[in-house]
Amino acid sequence: MSKDVSGLTPQQKAAAVVISLGAERASKIYKFLGEEDLEILTLEIAKLNHVSPNQTEAAMDDFYKLCLTQKVITEGGVDYAKTVLEKAFGPQTATTLLERVTRNLKTRAFEFIRKTDSKNLFAIIQHERPQTIALILSYAKSEQASEIITELPKDKQVKVVECIARMDSASPETIKIVENILEKKFASVLSMDFAQVGGVDYIAEVMNNIDRSNEKYIFDELSKKDIKLADDIRNRMFVFEDITLLDDRGIQEFLREVETQDIVYALKGSTQEVSNMIFSNMSSRMAETVKSELEFTYNVRLKDVEEAQQKIVAVIRRLEEEGRLMINKGGKDEIIA
Repeated sequence: MSKDVSGLTPQQKAAAVVISLGAERASKIYKFLGEEDLEILTLEIAKLNHVSPNQTEAAMDDFYKLCLTQKVITEGGVDYAKTVLEKAFGPQTATTLLERVTRNLKTRAFEFIRKTDSKNLFAIIQHERPQTIALILSYAKSEQASEIITELPKDKQVKVVECIARMDSASPETIKIVENILEKKFASVLSMDFAQVGGVDYIAEVMNNIDRSNEKYIFDELSKKDIKLADDIRNRMFVFEDITLLDDRGIQEFLREVETQDIVYALKGSTQEVSNMIFSNMSSRMAETVKSELEFTYNVRLKDVEEAQQKIVAVIRRLEEEGRLMINKGGKDEIIA
């Protein structure tokens, strides 16, 4: 990492400034930092053994210039800031300060879009003008931008790529306006998504993919508060023990699709009823192989047993979706012979 005339890295300079401000003022700055920045800054403060008065003065001077640059950009835009800074510090220093601050502004703008998936982001911006899409994607992760550009109509793809390539700078006012509009649209899309996928069916799907220990804990706690709701969710789920709800043909169907090792691990944590049903639907040769491996498989981690059971459940659920087996949850008149 390069050092400047103060002899300190950027992280060390930040630590020196915070130390110089004193504990009370420093605590106010900490409130505005993210977890990662807090961790880095705290580590640098702890590692900073000695800073000379000259180094501290240089760090504080740099900090003052950056604050001033931020202020004039916010008040009057990049061109106005450039004029003010050139008069105050000269062209070279002004250019350096502008580059540093605008890079920092770019990192922080549209931060919420970098935390969402490309599907939701695409839903929000697909009908915007190419110039607006280009501005937004300039602040997105590169993977997000590429996925979204791929989904755009061909003519719009070219325009957006061209706009991004030609983009030099945008005023903070423009960025803020677009950011506010996008954030409102994003909140609206999230609300619609929740309305569409929420409810018992959705949470049953979620619970089907949760590890077994957490699944048990959630149902135990939920049953204490609302046993009917817990039962409703269970009735829409399929767990490993529900293999007893399958007919012989269904069990034979999924046994052809799963690995022998997964069967061995899964049976290590199964009930006798489930084991009996699985063995009764295997060929004699396969049953002999599995029983032999079970006999010589020791000290299996609970995590491995649960993962094997989840793999088998995933196969059963896929086969049900494909219509290759039927899960009878015990309702009346569900099967017509």
